[in-house]
Amino acid sequence: MQPSTNIFSLHGCPPSYLSHFPTSSPFCGQSPNPFFSFETGVYTPQFMSLSSNNSTSEEGEENLTEIVNERKQKRKISNRESARRSRMRKQRQVDELWSQVMWLRNENHQLLRKLNCVLESQEKVIEENAQLKEETSELKHLINDMQLQNQSPFSGIRDDIV
Repeated sequence: MQPSTNIFSLHGCPPSYLSHFPTSSPFCGQSPNPFFSFETGVYTPQFMSLSSNNSTSEEGEENLTEIVNERKQKRKISNRESARRSRMRKQRQVDELWSQVMWLRNENHQLLRKLNCVLESQEKVIEENAQLKEETSELKHLINDMQLQNQSPFSGIRDDIV
């Protein structure tokens, strides 16, 4: 065991500013610092017990071990709960992403159907346009042929058959 060190012995006598304060504990016999005694002015090193009884020292160590173990247990529970919340949050995010994937796939299929309908309509319009161009060309030739006939020498003779 290490001997107790009197804090006043470091300077030889108590400092003058301490003479205004009582040397007894203002805490009704219980010191707020278990390693310092107001009555004796003695500082007890941290690993020394206030009493020389080994059972008290062992009880203190057991209490300290219990407190440490309790804190570890609380921390484990807290960490598990935090991990569970994190997994749940991640699962919600994954579920939301899958929901978006399904919605986008559905939207994609609808857009592809519309695109196919528009492409079919475009093909029909292109075919109809080609047919109309052909008819226009035929009609132009017919008009040209009629104009040529009107310019022929027999254009003044009309054929009125009823």
